[in-house]
Amino acid sequence: MDTAGIDPLTGFLDRHGCLRNAARLTEHAHRDQKPLSAIWVNLDRFRKINGSLGMGGGDAVIAKMGDRLRSRNEHRAHIARMGSDEFLLLAPAHGCEEAASLASELLQLIAQPMEVGAMSLYPTCSVGVASLEYAEEAESLLQRAEHAMHEAKRQGGGRVVQSGDEQLPGRLGIKLAREELEVEHKLHAALQIGGLYLHYQPIVSFNGRIEAIEALMRCELNGEMVPPVKFIPVAEKTGLVIRLGEWSLMQGAMQAKRLSDLGLPTKVAVNVSRAQLTAPKFSQALYAALLCSDVEPRLIELEITESLFMDVSELVQSNMRAAIAMGVSLSIDDFGTGYSCLATLKDIPAGKLKLDRAFVVPLPEDRRVYAVVKAISQLGRELGMTVVAEGVENEQQSCALQDAGVDAIQGYLHARPMSADAVTGWLDHQAALLKA
Repeated sequence: MDTAGIDPLTGFLDRHGCLRNAARLTEHAHRDQKPLSAIWVNLDRFRKINGSLGMGGGDAVIAKMGDRLRSRNEHRAHIARMGSDEFLLLAPAHGCEEAASLASELLQLIAQPMEVGAMSLYPTCSVGVASLEYAEEAESLLQRAEHAMHEAKRQGGGRVVQSGDEQLPGRLGIKLAREELEVEHKLHAALQIGGLYLHYQPIVSFNGRIEAIEALMRCELNGEMVPPVKFIPVAEKTGLVIRLGEWSLMQGAMQAKRLSDLGLPTKVAVNVSRAQLTAPKFSQALYAALLCSDVEPRLIELEITESLFMDVSELVQSNMRAAIAMGVSLSIDDFGTGYSCLATLKDIPAGKLKLDRAFVVPLPEDRRVYAVVKAISQLGRELGMTVVAEGVENEQQSCALQDAGVDAIQGYLHARPMSADAVTGWLDHQAALLKA
């Protein structure tokens, strides 16, 4: 077995291996227009641990930390050891909010007491988070995450700092601030004069039936495209994500109504952000979209990340209950990248479970991943959920997923995201094939 690029103490990628992997993941994120985040973790006061316990004791601490990170993050992030007391997690499909939640979880995980020999340690860490920006290279992403980590350490450690929140030096800080202001200006203009539109990507069952089409937001102003990986972080930071989400709900509902009137009744799945579900007027916006479009509520599905399903706040739970009461269905999006908790899965009011593409990419070669997918599929079936796999690109992956019990797939194998007119034609063609 080739161990080049592997840290011998933890079994994680070392710095060199991580750089190669980061370049690959960055390329995939740009190609698929999916988010990617880097989370840089530095153990606080590690020199004192080494000085007190010796190198052997320090290695024991690092090994235990590696085990902790692996136990909770192996299937949602790529982990590397970047230095003597530093780790890096590369989390595909994690935008700003999801990465911040994961980083906060890491703080709690690492802070658990640790027994080393006869001594009890109470470790803390400094964490820096950066999310991939439009056309950004892997090296820049990692540098921003590391810089944010150093800012967390400068502030006293035991905390998370996101890139963009720290004090950036000179021209770099001015440049990033100006870019964000420009994107914010474009979003306001797009909302006011038009420039936002939805593309749709089908979710197809293995029997050929169309399970749903997912609505994906696009922004174009004066002939210039602003990619989602660029405008979504700015929208989240500025609060514009609520207005964008309300717009998506209305447009998605109107598309579902158009398809129904054409004799192509198809469920439209719309992504819902944390900011929307924590807004008091979310249920009003959803009701308005259903009322104005005059669409049957059963044709609307809300895709919500699993971390939000686990949110016990009364407002979030109330908004989800209101959606269900209206007749709208809920779907767990990007399952396996957030707070996957099987103990509470039985209580989640969702009819669909979407496996993150991180479970799809290693198939069919990785039998351990296959076993996990098969187990999740069985569990979903027992709970009455439709299990969907995202990011399916080839027949080999599709066959492995079908064999594992997955119900439907979404990805380039069937279709890329397409315009409202194009997806109407695509659905009409698929309906004709099923009748033939």
